[in-house]
Amino acid sequence: MALIVQKYGGTSVGSIEKIRAVAERVIRTAEQGNQMVVVLSAMAGQTDGLIRLAYGLTEDPDPRELDVLMSTGEQVSVALFAIAAKSMGRDARSLLGFQVGIHTDHLFGKARIHDIETGRIIRNLEQGRIVTVAGFQGINDHGDITTLGRGGSDTTAVALAAALTADVCEIYTDVDGVYTTDPHICPKARKMDSIAYDEMLEMASLGAKVLEIRSVEFAKKFDVPIHVRSTFTNERGTMVVAETKDMEKVAVSGVAYNKNEARVTIHKVPDRPGIASLIFDPVFRAGIVVDMIVQNTSQDGLTDLTFTVPKTDFYKTMKIVSDVAANIGAERVLGDEDIAKVSIIGVGMRTHAGVAKKMFETLAKENINIMMISTSEIKISCVIEEKYTELAVRVLHSAFGLDVDKGES
Repeated sequence: MALIVQKYGGTSVGSIEKIRAVAERVIRTAEQGNQMVVVLSAMAGQTDGLIRLAYGLTEDPDPRELDVLMSTGEQVSVALFAIAAKSMGRDARSLLGFQVGIHTDHLFGKARIHDIETGRIIRNLEQGRIVTVAGFQGINDHGDITTLGRGGSDTTAVALAAALTADVCEIYTDVDGVYTTDPHICPKARKMDSIAYDEMLEMASLGAKVLEIRSVEFAKKFDVPIHVRSTFTNERGTMVVAETKDMEKVAVSGVAYNKNEARVTIHKVPDRPGIASLIFDPVFRAGIVVDMIVQNTSQDGLTDLTFTVPKTDFYKTMKIVSDVAANIGAERVLGDEDIAKVSIIGVGMRTHAGVAKKMFETLAKENINIMMISTSEIKISCVIEEKYTELAVRVLHSAFGLDVDKGES
């Protein structure tokens, strides 16, 4: 008997019929002798609808109340699932984040999980119930409901799998696995049988939408195997697992892109110790994630500083940085939303030379200008004009031998 955690996204539970189908799938797995914990997202479109209601009242809804509002979507899903399962003759129990004891920090909208109580779930499993847990939500130590941010149900599922020492965490979605790149823009993309935690972390951080990055962090830390697969087929998907020697044989495993990037440049910043801290401290305190940072060589005691942030935080960042620039005597602040980041990822980069050279040459042949470059041990990222994103992805995918003809397995 295995303990299995399954997570179903919004498209998987987007209607009563789909919820019934998910319940049937879960019951089939339970009838094979498995203990089942099921994490559900809100029904497709419901969270966006709730957010629109809040912003219909004010341009700046209170973050605490917004979390209370958004958490109701998952409450609907788990209750409907439990009702469906019971109507099929299988006992089920729905639990919300605070009922489980999913404890988080205080950052509304982007809360991070600190710890999870497992006692109530285990007691229900021992009584033969299927336990369905609301994803995306938790509770802070003041007793306030918190939400984990977009994709937070993935994090809930993997964190639960880690806390329960589950045998596997299955992430069901509307795609049938992890692909070498986005098949919507590159028809020759192929599904991977397996991918290393570190590669998946990079792909998630660089724009791949299959898994939320914090869920992969949990999986790597607690060695939780993740199976990414489709809700609508029974085919095997992609396993996200610890790195193996075979994975190092391939220099590049995938190509990722992210159009949710914006660039901020502060011109003629006084180049003295402590300036970077003065610039970035208020940005960090606002909960804004800064990605790539480039500082030019100092001339006459002045330098230019450029960095990227999520496009959704662009205007907030511009306001914060403009105030800081005025205080430190910088000349001006410019912003650019028409950019994208294109990246190549692979644990094999550690042992293969010339990967960066090949990437730069490939983009140059298509006359694609590189604005910024960032590297790590297993990835290289380039900021380019947004209009060239799809072209860059396709030519890089081909250049590193990732293409596969349609119909080829």
